[in-house]
Amino acid sequence: MSSETLTAERILEATEEVLRRYGPAKATVVDVARVLGVSHGSVYRHFRTKAALREAVTERWLSRAEGALAEVTAATDRAASEKLRDWLATLFAAKRRKAGDDPELFATYSVLIDENSGVVEDHVAALIGQVRTIVEEGTRDAEFTAPDADATARAVFDATARFHDPAYAPEWQRPSIDGEFDAVVALLLRGLRA
Repeated sequence: MSSETLTAERILEATEEVLRRYGPAKATVVDVARVLGVSHGSVYRHFRTKAALREAVTERWLSRAEGALAEVTAATDRAASEKLRDWLATLFAAKRRKAGDDPELFATYSVLIDENSGVVEDHVAALIGQVRTIVEEGTRDAEFTAPDADATARAVFDATARFHDPAYAPEWQRPSIDGEFDAVVALLLRGLRA
């Protein structure tokens, strides 16, 4: 048995390791407990169900991308159009990296989407909120024309879904995808300009 204090963070790290090793369909709480050197009951004291544990791992995983995007959103040294382009490029790069570098956790994310998880809904709401902040800034500075920042943010997010929705992940490795991304972003920015 492990002498280290069992924390939710340690459990989440071990769960990521187990998911990478076995994939979302075969990973069990017993596997997580084995990695930690504890009983599976100890894991259940922190996370009441396997689904709750999987959602917590996904939430942790998604929050990493949100942090990088929040930095772009908060930057004060660029115009809103540059920030929006950087934000979209950062999101696309993060999703592409996750799909390519962490396929097991990416598969878990996809499973949770299929289960209509509140974690994914919260993540999408946070992302759209960041876009709304950039749109509001651009409107305030007379760079954008967006009478309804909420609707505009949702439209920008939806229009770029091909570059961040996991359903499109197989397309992200195509040689033409970067040019296609640039074309969509350029079109959106032309449409937003005041």
